[in-house]
Amino acid sequence: MRSVLPILTVLAAIVAVWYAGAVWLNSQWSYDQAARAGVEVTFGEVVSDTLKQDRPVLPAPHQVAEGLWTGVTGQKVTSKRSLVYHGWITFRATLLGFAIGTGLGILLAVGIVHDRAMDMSVMPWAIASQTVPILAIAPMVIVVLGGPPLNLPPLIAKAVIAAYLTFFPVVVGMVKGLRSPEGAQLDLLKTYSASRSQTFWKLRLPASMPYLFASLKVAVAAAVVGTIVAELPSGAVAGLGARLLQGSYYGQTVQIWAALFAAATLAAGLVVLIGLIERATLARMGMAR
Repeated sequence: MRSVLPILTVLAAIVAVWYAGAVWLNSQWSYDQAARAGVEVTFGEVVSDTLKQDRPVLPAPHQVAEGLWTGVTGQKVTSKRSLVYHGWITFRATLLGFAIGTGLGILLAVGIVHDRAMDMSVMPWAIASQTVPILAIAPMVIVVLGGPPLNLPPLIAKAVIAAYLTFFPVVVGMVKGLRSPEGAQLDLLKTYSASRSQTFWKLRLPASMPYLFASLKVAVAAAVVGTIVAELPSGAVAGLGARLLQGSYYGQTVQIWAALFAAATLAAGLVVLIGLIERATLARMGMAR
């Protein structure tokens, strides 16, 4: 109970500030409508109106919760108005991009650790690649991969953007993990005449697991962001990014916030899943945390 109380306190404070912000930002519309009608309104009436507007500047928490609930349970999951449907589209591209980025990141990390020339040449470029804004890269990738002569499906283009944001945390974490064994441990394996591959499989790789899983949690959240960003300039009609874009076109702020919370829930669920896999893997390796 003591561990839950601080979390609930912070949550209650956030909700209170959110409600106060909704009343403040939405009140101008209420006052303008009253002025046009030539009537006076009390503060209580303004507060009541700000919390139930159809297109508020800032939706109240209960409006977002209602929009999220309606988007999930209000229609069939195959409906194009269902957040489950849009979430599945985003999830597929995220998972593919995450797999590609993770595989590429692990391979690069292994090469960097075992080859000094690769360490000096590849690592600086990997770092430099993350200085380019993803919003600038996404449209170019969509055009190159989605247009002629390649004409690849949108899933691939979105996965490439997700992989772009995934591989860097994995590279950095995996390099740190592969280099984590102490010199005495490496020297011990040398006295046993262990080859580089034996050292890798029996020492470096097991030692890197905690670092890898920590990086994967960051990477999977970044992959969700990359997928949603890729959906924005591609003219997609499905996916949480497309849902956000449609909401902005028609001024449906509740729809925007509901899609935003759906994306956050998707990312949080993937992070939790990786945490469960981490716990099982480390426990099996005798490194339970």
